[in-house]
Amino acid sequence: MNSRELDRDLAGCVASHRRLNEAVAGLTDSVVRQPSLLPGWSVGHVLTHLARNADSHVRMLQGAERGEVLTQYEGGAEGRQADIEAGAGRSADEIVADVRESNDRLEQTWVATTEKGWLGRGIALRGELPNVALPYRRWVESEVHHIDLGVLTGDEGDTGYTLDDLPGEFVGLELRRLTASWASRQPMGLTDLPEAALRLIASDRLGWLLGRLNVDGLGPAGVFG
Repeated sequence: MNSRELDRDLAGCVASHRRLNEAVAGLTDSVVRQPSLLPGWSVGHVLTHLARNADSHVRMLQGAERGEVLTQYEGGAEGRQADIEAGAGRSADEIVADVRESNDRLEQTWVATTEKGWLGRGIALRGELPNVALPYRRWVESEVHHIDLGVLTGDEGDTGYTLDDLPGEFVGLELRRLTASWASRQPMGLTDLPEAALRLIASDRLGWLLGRLNVDGLGPAGVFG
């Protein structure tokens, strides 16, 4: 990845953080207890995950500055889940403050990270990865889980943050990435998306690939299965 791509990903993620911070401002305890669009997770679970995910990126970047290759989450997948469960039941004020402060910590860490840190590596749940890829991964987390929050106000006509709200640049980037991932899982020679997927507008096609949109005539994309 070149510096232009890194700058793009950092800028995209900062803007995504701003939208998320604005969306969660003033949430009530009843809203953070309501179900999110992710099965088994409340709004509080999703927001706590976003906060701990931000801190996990800080952990890997700061470790690389010290010459260490650290796991993303202390305690691995079990530690990650335990932290989410422990934080999901807090008050709305605590959860919102946690999201905002963790976003700030991560952005401050990006500013402080030197070439050594960016050239370092961390160990995510699915394996080792270069730290320079972290801002884009965080951008994905922030955008997709913002959608997963669903409707936060309960106001009539409010649909929350949806696939239609995703930035065009992000949609293009993530479509290319997930389409390539989908093709890599198909039998030899089958590299094009199904016709029904290709007929979808770009944001809906991305939603199908992400597992956030059911499409008549199409089974799950299976990218993450």
